[in-house]
Amino acid sequence: MSVQRRRGAASSNTVLAPSSARFEEKDERKIAYDPEETARGVGSENKPLLTLMEEVLLLGLKDEEGVLSFWNDSISYVLRGCIMTELALQGKISMINDPLRRQHALSERKVEVIDDRQTGEVLLDETLDLMKKSEPMSVNSWIDALSGETWNLSKIGYQLKQVRERLCKGLVDKKICRTEKRSYILFDMATHPVVDFSAKHEIVSRLHHLIDSSTFTPDFANSKWFPNRLPLRTLRAVCLATSAHAANVLENMYANVSYDVRDTAFLKTDEMLLDFSEYPFVLRNSNPWETSVFNAVNDEIDSSMQTRLEVIAAVLQTYTQLDSVV
Repeated sequence: MSVQRRRGAASSNTVLAPSSARFEEKDERKIAYDPEETARGVGSENKPLLTLMEEVLLLGLKDEEGVLSFWNDSISYVLRGCIMTELALQGKISMINDPLRRQHALSERKVEVIDDRQTGEVLLDETLDLMKKSEPMSVNSWIDALSGETWNLSKIGYQLKQVRERLCKGLVDKKICRTEKRSYILFDMATHPVVDFSAKHEIVSRLHHLIDSSTFTPDFANSKWFPNRLPLRTLRAVCLATSAHAANVLENMYANVSYDVRDTAFLKTDEMLLDFSEYPFVLRNSNPWETSVFNAVNDEIDSSMQTRLEVIAAVLQTYTQLDSVV
């Protein structure tokens, strides 16, 4: 039971791109993460140590090999969606606050930058710069443009290049992974084995807490990776679970369990995806688990966040357009 590429979307190579030349470069410039910006407190009041896209990628990485599955054909598109979600969670973007927007479907509402201060994460800041220079576009159009899947020739230059490699470099900068050079018969490739398993273990534990409970309680463990001070903790966990499922990496943490347990986890994640892919959020089933997750998210949010939450719902809505079980 897996999520596949969007119907009609161009396929992409899901293996980390060969980068032997890049591996030999002596330039130590940070291409994915600027620790000096973070040390100065840029966005530190509302950002975690790992971004949503880094967490999804880390779930997908094989611990020792340091590569993604050769057969994953969804993660590239989902990572661009995670960029939009992360910007909304950090209060950087929102739907244009025009009462007339409600006349349009969620997928057609335009997005604007509401806080252009740098985050210290290069992919986020690069996207913010693109959005500031562009005319307003919908969430779906932005994800297509960032993925290079747009038919609008004027937006071809908006494609973010080497996203997975740059995210892996960010994980290396944060001392979670290391970089190795491996030979694959015809070419050399940079791989990124995990060296600090605390982050990945915390992510897996957080997802198990969210998905596998019979009745959810928002008492996530406090850690440097997911501190208590972090806003919207339950909503962020929901976004991680649904993004990981759409990117076909959630199954990695259920690889050694029975089919019934795995099937139940995927069905519950699909339920979350449907509940939070509209705004206002909609509770479709009244079972104790789904109701408790829904109530926990509603307890975190308020009316001032509405236009930001619409962006998050629109991103999740794009995931429902993938070939999936939902």
